[in-house]
Amino acid sequence: MRKRFYTLTRDLHLYLGLFIAPFILVFCISVFSLAYAWLPGASSQPGPPRTVGNVTLPADLENLDVRARIDALQTVLARVGVSGEIGWVQYSVKQRTIEFPVVVPGREATVAIDLATRIVTVTRRETGVWDALITLHKSPGPHLAALRMNWLPMAVWRWFADGTVYLLIFVSISGIYLWAVLRSERRIGLALIGTGVLSFVGIIYAVIH
Repeated sequence: MRKRFYTLTRDLHLYLGLFIAPFILVFCISVFSLAYAWLPGASSQPGPPRTVGNVTLPADLENLDVRARIDALQTVLARVGVSGEIGWVQYSVKQRTIEFPVVVPGREATVAIDLATRIVTVTRRETGVWDALITLHKSPGPHLAALRMNWLPMAVWRWFADGTVYLLIFVSISGIYLWAVLRSERRIGLALIGTGVLSFVGIIYAVIH
């Protein structure tokens, strides 16, 4: 029974670790762009604006609450041929306009809606692969939680990101178990764990003092 449990744990440790490896690489590589603001290939110049007239708008769009307005704006995007994750929404009462960014990893669009004339203006900008990695890194976060994940592909990405965390915990715990079972590796394993703990404590101490 014990051997069977060991074999099952070893196989799950290996194959689940291989499965989440690409997701871990996304998070690891994107840290360099976050830390050093390194965005090669990004274009700071937006493309020419595209205007779509006589667009059918949802009823009472101005008076909807935040999340309901986001969902309603997604239907508008479908009518003008735009898709992506809607960020913040800026509504001007005086001018009766709504403006908001729409993000797809590697590309961003600014959408402006004139509620009086029902004219929608779309301006696109390419942000590049590195910015795409940053978008994926930050998306399942606490900021604007009520607005986030309003585009299905990003909602699916959140499921994968959450799953990566849970599987990483499993891989870590199962790795410690597999190491503990191998007696010949216990001494060096203890040395490495101790070194890791001391390094972590030292970094935390240096940061808070």
